Amino acid sequence: MLAAIGLPPAAVAATTAPAAGLSLELNALQPSETGCRVTFLATNSLGKPLDKAAFEVALFNAAGGIERLVTLDFKALPAGKTKVLQFDLAKTPCDGLSRVLINDVATCTGTGVEAGECLASLTTSNKSTIQFGL
Repeated sequence: MLAAIGLPPAAVAATTAPAAGLSLELNALQPSETGCRVTFLATNSLGKPLDKAAFEVALFNAAGGIERLVTLDFKALPAGKTKVLQFDLAKTPCDGLSRVLINDVATCTGTGVEAGECLASLTTSNKSTIQFGL
């Protein structure tokens, strides 16, 4: 069947297998009672569970200046699992944000997790209306 559509088996495997690593998606921003609720999807494809993961995030205002740095605690991320996480950014209106930048990995621990592995394997994607990335 693979030959019928013109793709060698290796090409099909490459398109269907998730890349090893850690991925964060900025999925949504919604106004909340205290400011802005930010929703992320975190997928751990490292092949090992993370006991704790936290990311230092830079928030940029509408003019493009850095508003502040915050550390978001994603807690435990099981291997092979996608997890939805929401954070309320107090005193930060959603329409006042222009960009969210993953500045650093504050914590990334788990059995067999090497120093720097989470940052080196981190990828980002975005479904929101503002900029997001590394």
